[in-house]
Amino acid sequence: MRAQLIGLCLSIVVSHTAYAESNQEFKDSANLIKQTYESQLYTLPAFKEGHYGLRMFRQTLDHKYSAAVWTDMARVASRLNKFAAEINTPEQILNYSNKRLSGYVGESDERSVRRYGVTKTMPEYLYLGVDLLGSMARANEYGLKHKQDEKLRAIIRRYDFEKYATDQEMIKAWAAQLANQVYWLRQLGEQDVVAAFTSAFQQAYPDSADKTLSNQQYGNKLYGMTHIIFGDSEYYQHQISEKQHQWIYDYFRDNIDTILKRAKEDVIAEVGITFLLAGLDDDPVVEKTRRAIQHSIDLERGMIPSVTGDFDITYGEHRNVLAIMLLDWQQVNEAPTVKGQPKVFSSPPYGLIPQ
Repeated sequence: MRAQLIGLCLSIVVSHTAYAESNQEFKDSANLIKQTYESQLYTLPAFKEGHYGLRMFRQTLDHKYSAAVWTDMARVASRLNKFAAEINTPEQILNYSNKRLSGYVGESDERSVRRYGVTKTMPEYLYLGVDLLGSMARANEYGLKHKQDEKLRAIIRRYDFEKYATDQEMIKAWAAQLANQVYWLRQLGEQDVVAAFTSAFQQAYPDSADKTLSNQQYGNKLYGMTHIIFGDSEYYQHQISEKQHQWIYDYFRDNIDTILKRAKEDVIAEVGITFLLAGLDDDPVVEKTRRAIQHSIDLERGMIPSVTGDFDITYGEHRNVLAIMLLDWQQVNEAPTVKGQPKVFSSPPYGLIPQ
């Protein structure tokens, strides 16, 4: 019996040591990417700089990312100022949206063709969902609002968002974006179409049809599922209950090997992060996604290239910041906010005021 106990204890020690070494390996890989990006962070466009800096702030609470967060605030303020002053009547919104839509004309990739084909029948979606809602929700997360918040909310209320969120062709074109937007609407205390969207999404992408999907559509399905989790967490600010999204976690567990074969690195990282958001750090899916992401890092360039081998630092920011979060997950934090980190918001950009 004593020998058995000693053997068991040794086995636990070895297992724990291997786990610690593995974790350090992943952290080292994350740090390699961080060095690449943080040495060039302030050369990125405002959206990319803010995207990176906000996620790193939420993970670490490190004030070195404050300048990037301010850049993000300035981007949000600029957009909301423009909408409140210049683009708010139905005619102005339609003109703005049609200009945005024209960017898809002539594009031949499957995603662009789908987006153009369905959105041309409801172009206002590009203004309402893609631009206005995202900016208002981000300000809200910071504990801010636009000085003409009521005017902007009145615009949202002119439209029934369920029209966009339950249209199956819209879901096949904009799954992740719609997932974000239905949670933003709920966050803002406006229309709640989360349940309607989730039901429509499941109908648009039944699991039995997976084998018939192109890689683009399979990726779109996975993106939609991960962004339902991200939206519910208000983007890495709150822990998620696995039970509330059991169908998603069950799907990822059952199909992880297919996901690793068919999905891009962005999606693989997002799948792993959904488990971390639910406190499921020890789930085998996390280990599998970490191994896959670690393997995809180019050690000389210190980043993950695109599937076509492109090393553009701006274009690759999304997949690489997700990789950092997956490989060196810290914790959820409701931050930065006016109340929690007042120094970050000591001089907010013109147009934004405390809630």
